[in-house]
Amino acid sequence: MKKVLPIIIVILILAVGGAIYFASKSNTSTTSTAPASLPKTSTSTPQAAPPQAVDKVAITNFTFSPVAITVKKGTTVTWTNNDSVNHTVTETDGLSGPKSSSLATGQSYTFTFTTAGAFHYNCSIHPNMVGTVTVTE
Repeated sequence: MKKVLPIIIVILILAVGGAIYFASKSNTSTTSTAPASLPKTSTSTPQAAPPQAVDKVAITNFTFSPVAITVKKGTTVTWTNNDSVNHTVTETDGLSGPKSSSLATGQSYTFTFTTAGAFHYNCSIHPNMVGTVTVTE
């Protein structure tokens, strides 16, 4: 027990000394480790993104992608042919919808939808390729 007591005293002295040392350092320190500016938080309600004025449809692997889109009236839609063969974009309901000429690889066609409704279309060269544009007010 006589040998253990001096070890306990030394540990206590070191612990108290360390605590005093670190306490004095934190009270007299002039340098700050806090960031220069903290991020500002917002309490406002997030706003929905405005509808896009232009939507894009890719023609890839003999499909329109996406197959169906919904846009607001007045939106211009662009179809781009990414296939190695020609395709068309042809409205199939007899409405005033898109009707492109034959699009070669890399060519695009745009159409602005001015009336609400569902516009079904296909590729007149490959009629199994179909798509729909739904136009809302």
